[in-house]
Order: sequence, then structure tokens, then C-alpha cells
Amino acid sequence: MNQLTSMLGRVLFAGALLLGGLAVWEKLANLMGYTVVRVYTPARLLDLAVVALVFVIALDIRALREGTTSTTGGSP
Repeated sequence: MNQLTSMLGRVLFAGALLLGGLAVWEKLANLMGYTVVRVYTPARLLDLAVVALVFVIALDIRALREGTTSTTGGSP
């Protein structure tokens, strides 16, 4: 279960980064008169990225509370 939540957190974080980058790219394209994503505005893309990051933070807090975080060196 811990591996599943860790993988989910990483996927959500990567998705949030992609959505944030896409929002910036879309805003730059809009300023030049073009569009990349016709379905969502840049603000909506940032909103979706923030929602994904909130879930990542919730998963991290849950892992910290349960003490299931792994250390990357040193003593456990």
C-alpha cells in the first residue's frame, strides 16, 4: 500500500508540473495570438495543477504521520 501511495504521489506531482508548464506555454501562445489547448484557459490549467498538488501534499502528510517515509541514506 505504501508503494502505491508513493507512486500515486509521484504521478500526481509530475502531472501537476506538466499542467503548470502547459499553462505557461498556453499563456505565452495566447499573448502572441495563438492557442495550444482550446478546451481550458491557462487559469483553469493552473487550478487543476494546484488541485493535484494538494493531493500530493495530503499524501505526504499522511506518510509523515504514519512514519512510512524512507530515508535516502544515513540512519533509518
